[in-house]
Amino acid sequence: MNLRLEILDGEFTIFQLPPDAPIPSWLNLSSPPLVSITRTDDELSVICPASAVPPGVQCEPDWRAFKVAGKLDFSAIGILASILTPLAEAGIAILAISTFDTDYILVRSDALEQAKEALRLHFQLEP
Repeated sequence: MNLRLEILDGEFTIFQLPPDAPIPSWLNLSSPPLVSITRTDDELSVICPASAVPPGVQCEPDWRAFKVAGKLDFSAIGILASILTPLAEAGIAILAISTFDTDYILVRSDALEQAKEALRLHFQLEP
């Protein structure tokens, strides 16, 4: 498997709202490079650029993101495992997001350099 990982610009924030909460009106859904909204029976969870979150919103700030470059085939096996294993072995906590086309892996900003070291042994990293 010859995967390339892109390091997305900027920091991201994760916040949670009640499951029946509306999507916040201040959230710009076209805010590059990543906005993810997931609603379950238990919560509304949002990941977005840190700069998009107004003061006073309870959140988990200071995340950076890697994107698997290119479109992944649904029959591909072990993509996330191949990325997460080196991060786990380096003791780095992650948050993973899968979309129709690809996968994103978020790590705490203070672990970014350590994550890059662990991943560059197995993947081509692109700034």
